[in-house]
Amino acid sequence: MQRAVITVVGRDTVGIISKVCTRLAEENINILDITQSIVNGYFNMMMIVDVTSAVKPFGEVSDSMEQLGDEIGVQIRCQKEEIFDSMHRI
Repeated sequence: MQRAVITVVGRDTVGIISKVCTRLAEENINILDITQSIVNGYFNMMMIVDVTSAVKPFGEVSDSMEQLGDEIGVQIRCQKEEIFDSMHRI
């Protein structure tokens, strides 16, 4: 299984989760775990996803998610799990 970490951060607005999940479904990416919170009007979401069956290469998926973030006014980052883990190891 190839897993990735997706983070979404920005001002809270209606439909963020719906739009992100719809885009992932269009890319044939399965959500394995998800957590989200809203603090003082700021939305924060972290997802672990399975990109094994994605219809596009990972780089294109990552670019597509960043573009979606620009469209809906949030910052979306998509990283392969092993890179995310390496960056956040203490």
